[in-house]
Amino acid sequence: MVYFFQRYLFLAICEKIGRLKVFLSGFKQIIMTETVFSAQILILLYVIITFGYSAIEKLWLKKETLVFYKNHFKETFLKNRMPFLINLVILLEIATVIICIAGLFYWLVFRENNIGFYGLVLASLTLIALMIGQRIAKDYAGAMHITVYFILTVFGVFLFQ
Repeated sequence: MVYFFQRYLFLAICEKIGRLKVFLSGFKQIIMTETVFSAQILILLYVIITFGYSAIEKLWLKKETLVFYKNHFKETFLKNRMPFLINLVILLEIATVIICIAGLFYWLVFRENNIGFYGLVLASLTLIALMIGQRIAKDYAGAMHITVYFILTVFGVFLFQ
């Protein structure tokens, strides 16, 4: 009888510990899932603000921007293509912002992450184009700064997969 009681008590304790482990692992899953959701939202907001401000600044200060970039690329083969390239960068930044805003909306409302994923991929491609331009201009410090943004967007792409 004592053996039966000890065995029953041991199994009951093991079952309780097992339930606690399942509960804790489920709780950890919820916390990790919400953390990923928060990181995705914050990365999208960061990209929206960064690219949005950059596009608005280039549009408002169009002449100053053109003068700055012509001077920046004066010793490269891109110097005569600056108006086209600036408009292309503005277009890419605006497209990125629009897609990321749509992605943020779909993520918050429907938990659908495809649009946010494509927005971050476009942001990454835009940053690669900007980094190539900085390397052509031999502005290695500027290219390094763009790399920091690129790492964040690639991490966002990873989170959205």
